[in-house]
Amino acid sequence: MPARSKKQQMAAGAALAAKRGKRSKKSLKGASRGMYKSMSKKQLRDIAKTKRKKLPTKKRKRR
Repeated sequence: MPARSKKQQMAAGAALAAKRGKRSKKSLKGASRGMYKSMSKKQLRDIAKTKRKKLPTKKRKRR
């Protein structure tokens, strides 16, 4: 499943780095911490590998 925004892609990358041991899990905040706890390495990798070029910076909230 690809990322929906640049922020989501970056959060998944941070969570994946923590899962791999390249970043401490204490450094994670917000969405990346939630992703770390609830997603597998494969799911995080799928989101993190999304190309950022055509993604919006952040997803708009629904009304």
